[in-house]
Amino acid sequence: MSIQAVKDQSAPVVLIIEDEPGDAHLVQLQLLEKSAAAYQVFHAETLADARSLLMQDGFSPDIVLLDLNLPDSTGTPTVSRCRQVFPNVPIVVLTGLEDVEATIAAIEAGADDYLAKSSDAESIRKALNYALLRHERDRSERLALTVFHHAREGIMITDQQGVLIEVNPAFTRITGHDHDAVIGLTPRILSSGHHDAAFYQTFWDSLEQAGFWEGELWNRRKNGEIYVQHAMISAVRDTAGRTTQYVCLFTDVTERKEQQTQLEHLAHFDALTDLPNRVLFNYRLSQSMAYAQRYQRRIAVAYLDLDLFKPINDEHGHAAGDLVLQIVAKRMSECLRDEDTLARLGGDEFALVLEMADHLDQVTQVLKRLLQAVSTPIQWKNETFRISASIGVSVFPQPVEVSAHDLLHQADLAMYRVKNSGRNCYCFYNELDASDAALL
Repeated sequence: MSIQAVKDQSAPVVLIIEDEPGDAHLVQLQLLEKSAAAYQVFHAETLADARSLLMQDGFSPDIVLLDLNLPDSTGTPTVSRCRQVFPNVPIVVLTGLEDVEATIAAIEAGADDYLAKSSDAESIRKALNYALLRHERDRSERLALTVFHHAREGIMITDQQGVLIEVNPAFTRITGHDHDAVIGLTPRILSSGHHDAAFYQTFWDSLEQAGFWEGELWNRRKNGEIYVQHAMISAVRDTAGRTTQYVCLFTDVTERKEQQTQLEHLAHFDALTDLPNRVLFNYRLSQSMAYAQRYQRRIAVAYLDLDLFKPINDEHGHAAGDLVLQIVAKRMSECLRDEDTLARLGGDEFALVLEMADHLDQVTQVLKRLLQAVSTPIQWKNETFRISASIGVSVFPQPVEVSAHDLLHQADLAMYRVKNSGRNCYCFYNELDASDAALL
């Protein structure tokens, strides 16, 4: 391996990979025939030598002149192996044969041009200059292809009719559809049926009017699995403003959507019982109050506390207590209508909003069912737990203006009256005597 001294840092760097020193020297003379500073010429006898050169600091050839038959590689595969070493450098193949088929094979393997070793100096210099110019001209295209093939986002390109003309590897990874299988089809192969005609009408209106659409699409993978993708679609238009292609970039946001849904659920639901928590209860109570006031209906708000629950936790541990809370929550939920709300406020305290409570006898029937559900014995290992509930109730609207906080506080006061009177019963706030009401 020999190296020509660098004379001009601005001159193109040429690497000759040739195992015949005489042939390599001749090419070097032809390149430098008119000016010794025209090129910076380096020589390697094998691909291994070329790789070693590449490891030297600052060495980066602008073009490679390659002999196909080397000690460590022969024939057309030499081009592919050289391309692996120099992925972004133009390669001009040098051969001693005038073989059209070999020329085509070399080009298909990744060569940029093909020269016979018998070529004159002018032809060699011209071939090198043309290869360098083409390489520079195609820089943007190569960069685009690099982005296309290595992007983590899926990319689809369609013609003006929406027929797929190209997809990238990320498309296959996300959708499960192979490249060759989808070319000539439309993106409808991904449709999950989740979106209606009105959605697609808005979608196409945006593309036609603004030339761009961004949003979420619920699609289906090849294996039938539904996934959510965030997509950005642009219309590519010619100078006359006519759409010639559509380009879609999309990412799979299914996992992110699931995490977002879980976080939203945790923010509004009790982790143990999966009932609404205090935040969601307060919101639903406010909504129910507004509805009742607008349509002159009545609602009932109940505060429920479990009796004899603390000894279970103290004597049998939190695992037993948690089981009791889960079973009681499930039983109480089954006593209610879909429009009613049962929430866990914390510990063994629950709250309810009973909608359409215009007839108090209907409310009392619900309260009795709740008491029965709670008092049904619960089995845990070899133990039988027997608990009950104390329930306080307030109604809305009232003769005076009250807030959601006031209603819950009234129900809480009524519940404590039940606690002090023997438990396992319910009490309406308006049944309290004056001394109790004064606590409000």
